[in-house]
Amino acid sequence: MAKDVLCEVNNCSFWENGNKCGAEQIYVVSHTGETADTSRETDCKTFEPHGH
Repeated sequence: MAKDVLCEVNNCSFWENGNKCGAEQIYVVSHTGETADTSRETDCKTFEPHGH
């Protein structure tokens, strides 16, 4: 398991100083079913904008 998860999306509710992700778990999905060939084919479903 990853020790540190880095994130540069600083308008996310889970973003912390040092570009760290403060979420307790990360949920990533593929646009193309159960597999992906590139990172562009994925999305972080954990993202939640500030204020929501």
